[in-house]
Amino acid sequence: MAPTSSEPAVVPTRAGYAERLTLPWWLWLAGTAAAGLLATELWLGSTGVRSWLPFVLLLPLAVAGLGWLGRIRIAVRDGELLVDDARLPVRFVADAIPLDAEGRREVLGVGADPLAFVVQRPWVPGAVQVVLDDPADPTPYWVVSSRHPVRLAEAILAARDPN
Repeated sequence: MAPTSSEPAVVPTRAGYAERLTLPWWLWLAGTAAAGLLATELWLGSTGVRSWLPFVLLLPLAVAGLGWLGRIRIAVRDGELLVDDARLPVRFVADAIPLDAEGRREVLGVGADPLAFVVQRPWVPGAVQVVLDDPADPTPYWVVSSRHPVRLAEAILAARDPN
């Protein structure tokens, strides 16, 4: 079954978990519409090259920017939690706590630790708080957005405890 635009590509693998934090369809629509509106504003009253250049430049730039925003990949494999290009060996994980939107807001709110590692996407409601147990690392925890926080937390804990 192919994932729809509202359902991200989640790949359950034998070795762990993989997810990509893509943008929802409505953000693609809003982003390209905003770029089109700006290009139209620049086009009004222009002649020659200035009439079509805003469309040629702004629309591809908007699509590239939106693609860049949806590039974050999360994976648990080979004994590591991979978030974009950051790597965390799961042997340093004390606990993985799935968070809903309210829990994420609380963890990232006023009482948040400034040393925490955070990869948060506002269009993804859930997250996982990964509490660390590494005396050599001042980072107390990671907070990682996920559309499937329970599955991600289970994969992290399963990779940590391979029994």
